[in-house]
Amino acid sequence: MNEIIKNIEAAQLKESVAEFHVGDTVRVHAKIKEGNRERIQVFEGTVIKRQGGSSRETFTVRKTSNGIGVEKTWPLHSPNVDKIEVVRLGKVRRAKLNYLRQRVGKAAKVKELVK
Repeated sequence: MNEIIKNIEAAQLKESVAEFHVGDTVRVHAKIKEGNRERIQVFEGTVIKRQGGSSRETFTVRKTSNGIGVEKTWPLHSPNVDKIEVVRLGKVRRAKLNYLRQRVGKAAKVKELVK
């Protein structure tokens, strides 16, 4: 039974997924359906967590819009996620950045990783 589930999940994986980590600022191009039309909406923010594995892996992106924090979570291998662009690399020392939820303004920024 376990082997059957693994085969089904392996078929649902995307071939190429953008390389990004927690703390990076990314632009997520998501497909939005409105009635019979389909369009792509861009959501840009900081990745605050990645969790799960294989086809069940999800990532959460947080941004501030008009002074209000907005978070969205997407499955990494979802067909609704068109592409993920990395805008800047972040320098962080932990896997989940939940502390950013209490921060406002400059305090909510993540240092940039300079290579």
